[in-house]
Amino acid sequence: MLMSYFADLPTIQYDGPESRNPLAFRWYDANRNVMGKTMREHLRWAICYWHSFAWAGSDVFGAGTFERPWAPGQPVTPERAQIKLNAAFDFFAKMQAPFFCFHDVDAMADYETIGEYSNNLATIVQAMEGKIAETGVELLWGTANLFGHPRYAAGAATNPEPEIFAWAAHQVRSMLEATHRLKGANYVLWGGREGYDTILNTNLAREMDQLGRFMSMVVEHKHKIGFAGAILIEPKPHEPTKHQYDRDAATVYGFLKRYGLENEVKVNIEANHATLAGNSFEHEIATANALGIMGSIDMNRGDPQNGWDTDQFPNNVPEMTLALYHLLKGGGFTTGGFNFDAKVRRQSMDAEDLFHAHIGGVDVLARSLVNAAAIIEDGTLDHFVAERYAGWNDAFGQNILTGALDLAGTADHAVFSNSNPKAVSGRQEFLENLINNFC
Repeated sequence: MLMSYFADLPTIQYDGPESRNPLAFRWYDANRNVMGKTMREHLRWAICYWHSFAWAGSDVFGAGTFERPWAPGQPVTPERAQIKLNAAFDFFAKMQAPFFCFHDVDAMADYETIGEYSNNLATIVQAMEGKIAETGVELLWGTANLFGHPRYAAGAATNPEPEIFAWAAHQVRSMLEATHRLKGANYVLWGGREGYDTILNTNLAREMDQLGRFMSMVVEHKHKIGFAGAILIEPKPHEPTKHQYDRDAATVYGFLKRYGLENEVKVNIEANHATLAGNSFEHEIATANALGIMGSIDMNRGDPQNGWDTDQFPNNVPEMTLALYHLLKGGGFTTGGFNFDAKVRRQSMDAEDLFHAHIGGVDVLARSLVNAAAIIEDGTLDHFVAERYAGWNDAFGQNILTGALDLAGTADHAVFSNSNPKAVSGRQEFLENLINNFC
């Protein structure tokens, strides 16, 4: 029997802030109470299958650098799929991860036909079900890879060929049903190529309607099979396509509204995708909260010196503090959580490097959670924002918002009161200093 790839590495424990043990949590104390919930309940963190176990450490300039027993980057046989499954759940257990996430093709053996796809997926899902029962690690969400195979070069739901649309429908139905079987908390739809490279060959209105119909079909099937979890869309502005239809949270909301799905689908926000769209991570969370579509989070970061999706582990506590602040202000997660959609660097090729990466990411979230809770409990920031908008709670402001005053009536108010309002300082620097005081 093959020895576990992680056999020589310990189960990761909480040692406290003073610890210098690189294989221990310094800030993540799973049972620590923060604002009425444990850290484990707040963060609901998950390890992703694809970057951690399916990626070979390759890039566009070079081959894979990772030598693992399951041979990532090489053809996946049923035997290799099982070795990878065993290693993945061993890692999840040693990290004491509450959740994991996966695409269909991350875990299953390779296939040629639609029948082989169905059989190979069913085999690995059955094995995964046993591992979940054995370890207690739960499925945060499942999804189908609708971007890697050459058939999806022109998209999946937005493809010009309805036969390819049907193949995508089979994958999503299969994975939605698998997620339901595995008691997953959510199902994610990531349109990796739902967009276009050139408008010259694109019927944009047609593709939007196709995508809208596909999403509606997924929601219909969710209710048909009794899946109680959330359906999530993951916004991304571009890469691999030049333009994608799910650019950011606000764009997704407009799309959902158009097709009557705004009460059925939420967003799975990724930090790196937010910055690729020209937004901050906290802006995307605040926007999703404001629109009522906050679902879950892919936790990673980009590199400001690179213009692509580098998927690095989070390491900036002040930035994450703002993100956690807005998440807590919106009520926190329900079915969602923080999934580490991040990968170790090509030169970080040892088994131990996977531990260091996830330990650091979890500790950044835990430390940021404590900071964000302290900011809320202090109340200075909330009080400032409330005071800044206080006029809208008065009779005049309420009359505008409720429609009791129309445009003419509002304008007449300014005339009759001989209005001469003055700008008031936004005190940005004061507030930035305030946040830094907690970090």
